[in-house]
Amino acid sequence: MSSVAFTNIATLVTNDSQLGDGVLGVMHGATLVVRDGLVSQITQKVPSGVDSEIDCSGKTLLPGFVDSHSHLIFGGDRADEFSARSRGEKYTAGGITSTVKATRTATDIAISRNAQNLLDEALSSGTTTMEIKSGYGLTEKDEIRSIDIAKTFTDETTLLAAHVIPEEFKDSPDSYVDLIINAIIPRSQAKWIDVFCDQGAFNPEQSEAILRAGIENGMFPRIHANQLSSGKGVEIAIALDAASADHLSKSTNSDIELLASSNTVATLLPGAEFSTHLERNLGRRFLDSGATVAIATDCNPGSSYTTSMPFCIAAAVSLLGFTVEEAVRAATLGGAKALRRDDIGEIAVGKRADFALLNSSSYIHLAYRPGVNLVHSTYKSGRAVTTWRK
Repeated sequence: MSSVAFTNIATLVTNDSQLGDGVLGVMHGATLVVRDGLVSQITQKVPSGVDSEIDCSGKTLLPGFVDSHSHLIFGGDRADEFSARSRGEKYTAGGITSTVKATRTATDIAISRNAQNLLDEALSSGTTTMEIKSGYGLTEKDEIRSIDIAKTFTDETTLLAAHVIPEEFKDSPDSYVDLIINAIIPRSQAKWIDVFCDQGAFNPEQSEAILRAGIENGMFPRIHANQLSSGKGVEIAIALDAASADHLSKSTNSDIELLASSNTVATLLPGAEFSTHLERNLGRRFLDSGATVAIATDCNPGSSYTTSMPFCIAAAVSLLGFTVEEAVRAATLGGAKALRRDDIGEIAVGKRADFALLNSSSYIHLAYRPGVNLVHSTYKSGRAVTTWRK
């Protein structure tokens, strides 16, 4: 058995209020012992019987970021679309079709290389768990290969064949829904099933039918809801016990109350709000209601082309009304809950030793110094890593 002690930690964020101060369970001057990839001890004492020690003086150690919403399987980019929005043109879901065209013509190698580059970026900024969706193939072949590629990088794979109606089905959207239900879902090996239930995408009846088909095939539900307009997405999510309802920009007070009384996590996407200018102070509405909240990057080539969870923490604080503590917790434990994982998202004995070490004595600097990569090193199962591996 191998063991390592991280000593003299200036600030240790545990996410356990029984271990330390406040909602983040903050400790100072602590030692964290990792044995065989798991946290084995948290103490204020000098460690003994360990194989090695790492001095963390002046540094913050916090749980690795859990990015529970990303779209990394795609070809091309949409820089021109972003530029158009900067000139005042309104974002609509239709922009996805340009990425669909690029993805269908891209080779597996090109798509995998792009995903690897993005995941390495995410790792360098402290992300240790990443959910990856399909959704830019929108054919049986391309959706299946998207999930197959995603599975080489993560176990948290999501079938999002119901992203938009592809061009070839514009005149018969129900035929595409039938294709998803009868052909794509039965062949997919994804863990999760997702649908974009919103204007310009899938209506409530189509959305529920797709999610139920996924559930019948052993997948677990999650949903894109209320990004562009209010609708029934949250109601569907709660009725089906979805792990997470995401975006939620146009949610009503009733939607928020429903989420607050449910097991479904409200996943907010600060990067998308930053680039599309949809809703300010969105987070405050959910946090004050008592809902469980996560934040994620929504990394995609159209509306949120970032892999940086620290950036999303800063955006959540400056744009969505989070406190720093709320944002850090949402980016770690909130993300874990959005994936219904209890082995990550916090620093506790028996949990996976997935964490980030910051070149700062305070986690507050994640929001206080936006745009600066403060991550000294990222650890997965107790080992410093610089290249993303499953």
